[in-house]
Amino acid sequence: MTEATKITAELLRGMPLPEPSGSVDKKARGSVLVVAGSVEVPGAALLAGTAALRAGAGKLQIATCSSVALHLGLAVPEALVLGLPETPSGGIRPESADLLCERGKRNDAVLLGPGMMDKEAVAALTTGMVNSLEGPALVIDAEALVCLDTLREPLCRREGRTIITPHAGEMASLLEIGRDAVEADPLATARRVATEFSMVVALKGGCTHIVDPDGNAWFYESGNVGLATSGSGDTLAGVVAGLVARGAEPAQATIWAVYLHGQAGNRLARSRGPMGFLARELLAEIPGIMAELAPAR
Repeated sequence: MTEATKITAELLRGMPLPEPSGSVDKKARGSVLVVAGSVEVPGAALLAGTAALRAGAGKLQIATCSSVALHLGLAVPEALVLGLPETPSGGIRPESADLLCERGKRNDAVLLGPGMMDKEAVAALTTGMVNSLEGPALVIDAEALVCLDTLREPLCRREGRTIITPHAGEMASLLEIGRDAVEADPLATARRVATEFSMVVALKGGCTHIVDPDGNAWFYESGNVGLATSGSGDTLAGVVAGLVARGAEPAQATIWAVYLHGQAGNRLARSRGPMGFLARELLAEIPGIMAELAPAR
């Protein structure tokens, strides 16, 4: 099996993103449902949802805890925001899985996990959704990742329509191994999970490794330390969801998202300084970078 291919602008120009015609409506550009946030971390849903729109998705729905839904709706006026019943710990109740699957099947991509903090409730909600969701691509991030080892069969049934975006610690929890073991050979670890679970894996780090279910691999190592900041992973997951909703294949969407996220950080490092820029500032950089890579018209 070949080693990983480096992600560059030239590589991306050879795999251009789907481009809508000038006459399409917002639905034709793809719709995203973001299931995210908690009473403690409501902003993760804002970052992830806005990132999906910045990546070019046409419609956005956000499902979050009922007590923060109104505030989130005001903060993201472009989105339909659904308030869901809460657990005592301020998370989304697992019983919401059926409703979310029903809404999810009317979308092109579903993102699950950013900012969700009630571990037991997240695991139960994730289990319910992975077992029942049919149709859209599914992007899984953050706390929703750690229960996936019990869901191999339904994930494999999705036949590559799942994308996960763990860092080394989350990957270690998923596999119940030490973080040192993940960091010792991140490519092999990502390849193992991608092939065993039939999904696309983006294992984040100083060098991010992406592997598809067939074991094909890519890497991006041109980011900077400023990206290691609160909310950065939420923005990456949102960009992945937005691109796959537009019609990009799961691996293609993930490769593009990792590059766009890294290059946005590089631009901010030049204009703001190498550290201290915010995850929310990455969002406005995404459309311009995409435009520079788009085929000439």
